Amino acid sequence: MSATYLRQATNQDLPEIRKIITDAKAFLKKQGIDQWQDGYPTDEDLETDVKFGITYVLIIDGKIAATAALHQGLDVSYLQIHDGEWLNGVHGRYTAIHRIAMSSDFRGQHLSEKMITGLITISSVLGYKDVRIDTHPDNKGMQHVITTNGFTKRGTIYMEEKDHEASPRYAYQLIIE
Repeated sequence: MSATYLRQATNQDLPEIRKIITDAKAFLKKQGIDQWQDGYPTDEDLETDVKFGITYVLIIDGKIAATAALHQGLDVSYLQIHDGEWLNGVHGRYTAIHRIAMSSDFRGQHLSEKMITGLITISSVLGYKDVRIDTHPDNKGMQHVITTNGFTKRGTIYMEEKDHEASPRYAYQLIIE
């Protein structure tokens, strides 16, 4: 029996995190999903997340199986929501799960639930009761993962992208006790 847990990422984890993100970009492209196809997230984004202590990794058998950033506080992308509303308003106190990706070595093992429930637990421990996440409208796999983990679709947000018009993302929310 091996240990499965989440921990904060360190600079030593960056090469593996970069590999997971690169593989995730290729996986999305192969499915014809126009998400993360314009350079985002960059190595600089990943390094900044680790520097500020918001990147977490899922460890399975001593290996990094997944990565995600857990943003705390106001997220500018969530200030305007269309075709719906946030339960606690746009200025509510929340965490936002971003840049979630599974290693190709672990894909298909239904580990996304462990990653998301771990991030929800961390949010609760940090004193947050509102957790938000978004994904591309074509990313049906992530939509399924999000909704099966208790999140409710709240509307559509638009992500500002360099040199492109803002692209829509389905926005979801979970209120925890």
